[in-house]
Amino acid sequence: MKSTYSLTHTNRAMSFTIALTAVACAGAVGHFLEPRLGQAALYVFVFPAVVFSALCCGIGPSIASSLLAAAGLAYWAIVSVPIHGAVFAWRVLGVLAFLAACALIIALAEGHRRENESLRIARGELELRVQERTAELDVANQGLSNLTARLMHLQDEERRRIARELHDSIGQMLAALTMNLTSAESDIERLQNAARNIAESKSIIEEMNQEVRTISYLLHPPLLDEAGLSSAIRWYVDGFSERSKVQIELDIPDHFGRLPQETETAVFRTVQECLTNIHRHSGSPVAQIALSRSEDEVQLKVQDAGRGIPTEKLNEIASAGAPGVGIRGMRERMRQLGGSLEIQSSEKGTTVEARLPVTSPTAADHSQVAA
Repeated sequence: MKSTYSLTHTNRAMSFTIALTAVACAGAVGHFLEPRLGQAALYVFVFPAVVFSALCCGIGPSIASSLLAAAGLAYWAIVSVPIHGAVFAWRVLGVLAFLAACALIIALAEGHRRENESLRIARGELELRVQERTAELDVANQGLSNLTARLMHLQDEERRRIARELHDSIGQMLAALTMNLTSAESDIERLQNAARNIAESKSIIEEMNQEVRTISYLLHPPLLDEAGLSSAIRWYVDGFSERSKVQIELDIPDHFGRLPQETETAVFRTVQECLTNIHRHSGSPVAQIALSRSEDEVQLKVQDAGRGIPTEKLNEIASAGAPGVGIRGMRERMRQLGGSLEIQSSEKGTTVEARLPVTSPTAADHSQVAA
């Protein structure tokens, strides 16, 4: 409290010193030039000094400087030169007019200063509110990010569970039904029509069984847990190319190795989404997939030769808007694992590049395979 008072007192003393010095210097210059410019030189030089004091030094220093200037003008214009009559009256009026002008300038400057102070206080309060709202928004964004990561994790776990249920329960029931129909077929070989119908039913059931297996594998391929990312991508690309008739060139090192479970899942889902977009939207007959890794990073690059992404949608993607569930999901998976996703597109095709940091997989990452 004492130091604050001393600082304020020092600043006020400095303001008085500056204001009075400015007026004194201006008066000296005016007095020096008076023989050449006339009595008006005093007012010409002193009045700007008073205006400067009013604008920059505060109400107290500006009043003091005005009084000092009026005293100097009165002395030089009235006392130092003996005059009488109308000339004396005009000079007195001149000094009074100078004081009135100074009072007006001081009033205007003080009003302007108070308005600026009010604006400064209001701006400080507004900045404080903006900081509070920004902090609340950061907390909300962090909560949303954590919720998104949790939802994606739960989605992957649910896909894994459904895939196992389809394979273990429905697959076994369909196999038992096939054996029963086979036994019934052997008992009624004499009935050709019935045997033909049963044979057709067997064929349909086998197709259903195959379809269930395919859906189960697409939801969560067992190879991803058992053999790793490179084997799962090769299996998926072979099946996708056969179904969609898109010729895919796949480039994966022979000794790619294993990655943490979340990293392998994120890269595999990104490949799935890219190939699905190529088949549905691009119209490209070919595609290229390159997967590589270094000591600290995994790189995935998917290219096609299709019609490309429309300009307005590409701008929406570049500005982090809402391009769609698929692209948003890929980008969120990368972001949650500390990676990045870049999309470049033109009339010659589209390129998607994903990068993820590499961490050493732990034993717990792939323990669910044994379970």
